[in-house]
Amino acid sequence: MSTYTETVGNKLNDLLEKTYDAEKGFKKAAENTDNTPLKEFFQKKAQERYDFGHDLKSEIKSFGQEVDKGGSLTGAAHRTWMDVKALFSADDAESMLEEAIRGEKAAVEEYDDILGETSLPSTTASLLKTQKSHIENGLNTIKRLEDIS
Repeated sequence: MSTYTETVGNKLNDLLEKTYDAEKGFKKAAENTDNTPLKEFFQKKAQERYDFGHDLKSEIKSFGQEVDKGGSLTGAAHRTWMDVKALFSADDAESMLEEAIRGEKAAVEEYDDILGETSLPSTTASLLKTQKSHIENGLNTIKRLEDIS
C-alpha cells in the first residue's frame, strides 16, 4: 500500500502554491479582456483553480501535513507579465491565450511529475488525475478560443 511521505506533502504544497498562482492569473486575465467568451473562460478557470486549491488543502490535511499559504514569486511575476502584455500588445487576447496555454502545459507537467511519485496514496492519485484531466480539457478549449479571437 502506498503511503503519504513528506516528499509527497512537499510536492502537493508546491502544486497548491501554483494552483493559487493560476487562480490569480486567470482572474487577472479576465480583468484584462473585453472579449466576452474569453472573460467567461478565464473566470471559469479561476473558479476551477479555487476549487482545486480547496481539494488539495483537504487532501494535504487528511494526511496530517501542514498547508503552505500564499503564492509564489514566479506566479506574481507571471501575473505582472500578463498585465504588461495586456497594456502593450496590439492583440492582447491572443497573447493572453498564448500565456494561458504555456501555463496550462506547465501545470500538466507538474501533475505528471507528482503522479509519477511511487508513494502516492490512491486518494491523492485519483484527485490529481481528475484535476489534470480538467486542465487538459481546458487546453483544448483555449486552442479553440485562439481560433476565434
